[in-house]
Amino acid sequence: MDLGLQGKRVLITGGSKGVGLACARAFVAEGARVALVSRSQAHLDAARASLGEAFTVAADLIDPEAAAHMVRQVEAGFGPIDILVNSAGAALRTSAEALTPAAWRAAMDAKFFSYIHVIDPVVKLMATRGAGVIVNIIGNGGKVPTPVHLAGGAANAALMLATAGLAHTYASRGVRVVGLNPGLTNTERVSEGLKVEAQRAGITEQQALEKAVSRLAMGRLAEPDEIAGIVVFAASAQGTYLTGANITVDGASSPTVV
Repeated sequence: MDLGLQGKRVLITGGSKGVGLACARAFVAEGARVALVSRSQAHLDAARASLGEAFTVAADLIDPEAAAHMVRQVEAGFGPIDILVNSAGAALRTSAEALTPAAWRAAMDAKFFSYIHVIDPVVKLMATRGAGVIVNIIGNGGKVPTPVHLAGGAANAALMLATAGLAHTYASRGVRVVGLNPGLTNTERVSEGLKVEAQRAGITEQQALEKAVSRLAMGRLAEPDEIAGIVVFAASAQGTYLTGANITVDGASSPTVV
C-alpha cells in the first residue's frame, strides 16, 4: 500500500523518545523527512543518531514565544510543514489528594498548551497553503478518569475538543486534524505513572504494573511502534477523509461506543 509520504516534511514534537521517536522511525521508513523537537538537546542528538538524519530544535513548548520561534526555525531551515505530530508534554501524575489549583494549572501548561502553542501557528500556515495534516497523540485519560491522572486527563479532554473543533473549522481549507488516544503504552511516561500509583496504593512498582496489565483486555501494554503505525496511516494519503476523529487505541480495554 502506497501511503504517499515520500518526501513529506513531518514535524514531531516530543520526537526524541517514546511514541514520538517511534513515529519518526515509521515516517522515515516511508520516505518522509522528519524534524524533531524536544526540550533536551542531548536527547535530540541521540535520536538523530538513531535515525541517521533529522532536523532538530530544542525548545520548551510551554512557552508560547519559544514554540512560535521553533515553528519559524523549522519552516526556514527544514521547509514548509506538511504533517505535524504532537507528542510532547505530559502532566505529572498526581494523586487526587495531592492536587492543588497550581497542579491543575501545571497540567494544562504541560499537556494542553504545549500542543496548542504549536498547533496555532502551524494550522494557520497549512490553511494558507491549502494542505496539511495534524495528528495529536492525546491519551485515553481524557475519556476514562483515574485517581492519579485527573489534572492530566482534564487537559487531554480539552485537547480532544480542540481537535474536533479545529478539524471542523479548517476542513474546507485542506487541513485535517486527528486525535489518537492511546491506552497504557510501554514508555517512560507510563513507568512514571506507575511509580505514583505504587506509592498511592502502598505496593511495589512491579505489583502496580501487574495490576495495570490485569485490567487490559489484550493482557499487555501497547508498544510505541504500534501507536506509530496508526499515526502514520492517519497522516497518509490513505486517510484523506479522516478528520475530526478522536480515536481510542487501548486494545479494547474501555469498550464504549463513542
